[in-house]
Amino acid sequence: MKSEPDVYSIDTLASERIGTWEGVRSYQARNHMRAMKRGDLALFYHSSVVPPGVLGVMRIHREAYPDPTQFDPSSPYYDDKSSPSAPRWDRVDVEFVEKLPRLVTLDELKGDPRFADMLVIRRGMRLSVQPVAASDFKAIVASAKKKKR
Repeated sequence: MKSEPDVYSIDTLASERIGTWEGVRSYQARNHMRAMKRGDLALFYHSSVVPPGVLGVMRIHREAYPDPTQFDPSSPYYDDKSSPSAPRWDRVDVEFVEKLPRLVTLDELKGDPRFADMLVIRRGMRLSVQPVAASDFKAIVASAKKKKR
């Protein structure tokens, strides 16, 4: 799950312990979020920074439910085509698990053939919520816990 640190950071989640992943306005990303189950683990990825990469782990605390920001005209996530009787957008609640000892950068992911099938390394892939294979998840967390080569 990707977020810009000035919008929602791993440190913010760490201080809140439980937060919401809101403002997702891509149908594909929303559908990935809808597939998440309580207890699932997710990687926290900071985007739009130099360098971007994975720097934490969180757990799905509450499964997808309607995102109230879609109904709020003062919210940057307002959608005038959405209504409480027919909501378009969801959010999930996430729980802080850990901040990794070091950032695993996008360049590292691109340079490691184990991650060749990950969506995040594909050119033009900007979804804020993407599935990650369990083996990739484990390898990324293990890599973050080893000293960089």
